[in-house]
Amino acid sequence: MQPFTVLTGVAAPLKIVNVDTDMIIPKQYLKTIKRTGLGTGLFAEMRYNEDGSENPDFVLNRPAYRRAQIVVAGDNFGCGSSREHAPWALLDFGIRCVISTSFADIFYNNCFKNGILPIKVSPQDIEKLFDDAERGANATLTIDLENQEIRGPDGGVVKFDIDPFRKHCLLNGLDDIGLTMEKAPAIDAYEQKIAERPWA
Repeated sequence: MQPFTVLTGVAAPLKIVNVDTDMIIPKQYLKTIKRTGLGTGLFAEMRYNEDGSENPDFVLNRPAYRRAQIVVAGDNFGCGSSREHAPWALLDFGIRCVISTSFADIFYNNCFKNGILPIKVSPQDIEKLFDDAERGANATLTIDLENQEIRGPDGGVVKFDIDPFRKHCLLNGLDDIGLTMEKAPAIDAYEQKIAERPWA
């Protein structure tokens, strides 16, 4: 998993509450277990018209936001079904951070397991960040995980809280497998000890 330390990128405003996982990645894209290629299906029902052409009004289709790495979203982001394809699709598109006032628990946990930083902020702070994100090509935010800060284009700073263990995992690029591999020497020593045991 790619470590998350400091991210500076364009932030796209998605002023919609209760964005569920079916909106993030519609069910027709769930046939694969691969984590790649899902970016094309991200927000597909909002990004594309019925004929398959792009909807020019959707934020990620606007020129300034096509390479957005951050999404500033409405309350209760990631609700609905527990599909892990949702963070996979965000990551495949290039989104490394989602900022909201609240997240659905399963989606929130899945983000950390896939190298995406979900940040919870207050309603007052989300409004400031929406203002920053609505500046188009100038909507650049810096996410500093070590210092737990979001820095805006005008120098404003929003502090955020994060669980220390989750912070450690993101900073070091450790998913569940990576955490297990950190214990490899102890696991090898235990297996060697078991192999030498005289079984009756």
